[in-house]
Amino acid sequence: MTAAPRDKFSYKVELHIHLDGAIRSETILDISNGDKDAVSRIAYEFCEDCSRSGIRYVEVRYNPHLLSNTLDKPDFARERGDFSPRDVVATVCDALEKGGRDFNLTVNSILCCMTHRPEWSAEIVSLCREFQHRGVVAIDSAGQDFEPGKDPLLCRHKKAFKEAYDHGIHRTVHAGENGPYEGVQEALDHMYAERIGHGYHVTDSPALYSRCKKERVHFEICPISSIITGACPVDIMKHPLIGFANDGVNFSLNTDDPIILDNDLAGDYVLAGKMGLSDEQIIKSIFNAARASFATEEQKKNLLADLAEVYGDY
Repeated sequence: MTAAPRDKFSYKVELHIHLDGAIRSETILDISNGDKDAVSRIAYEFCEDCSRSGIRYVEVRYNPHLLSNTLDKPDFARERGDFSPRDVVATVCDALEKGGRDFNLTVNSILCCMTHRPEWSAEIVSLCREFQHRGVVAIDSAGQDFEPGKDPLLCRHKKAFKEAYDHGIHRTVHAGENGPYEGVQEALDHMYAERIGHGYHVTDSPALYSRCKKERVHFEICPISSIITGACPVDIMKHPLIGFANDGVNFSLNTDDPIILDNDLAGDYVLAGKMGLSDEQIIKSIFNAARASFATEEQKKNLLADLAEVYGDY
């Protein structure tokens, strides 16, 4: 894909990118999953790749169980030397901290629950609490969109998100991507979501769309991903992002899974431009991302100051 000029949007912010969807292709060939050195390398290289793309602040998300080598093994059966979900989080935190220093960017992380594995969610909340001081800033729910009233697994996830809310852990939820708009409403009302991953189908409900505009709900929009996955029409001029931008909806632009989709953030900016978004609207989305980030107050203050120095006041 054609990338935007590197100096056009030279200071970027990304809120929706999956660590296991951003592994370098050569790294995939070199390593196997579920090993400390492999996970450390993936996370460290992620920082370098972000820096090369002009990303100065990023929140990367992943499910620690899927990167462990104890998948489906009960706690009591984990033998010495195994690489547990907790080990994964500690290793990723170490690598992101080093990568952030070495490549001059701020990296925080989000731990994902998986919709089809509700038995993991309690441990995810526990790990979020334990590693809050290491840059784990939020909990997410990823996988298939929930269908409220039809999904028997939803109640266990909602319990985890209530615990996250009670303990001051930020919340974002994949909703309204390929599933119905009711998933967005469920995320807001019963999972205490502060941000929505994707959320394109919110436009199917005028009342909910109006509510989200009024409440300044932040949508993590992934333009290229949304078309490739079939979440949005192939005709880019029918993409809900156009309405979001023109209606002043609170959104950011993101890549989602760049190694799988063969995109980068500059490419998503280019696609947004082809949809008719102006440079000013794209820059505003970068400021939106900074303000909606789960960064610490000090990180956010510094980030917004840096953005203002590069782009002016937005």
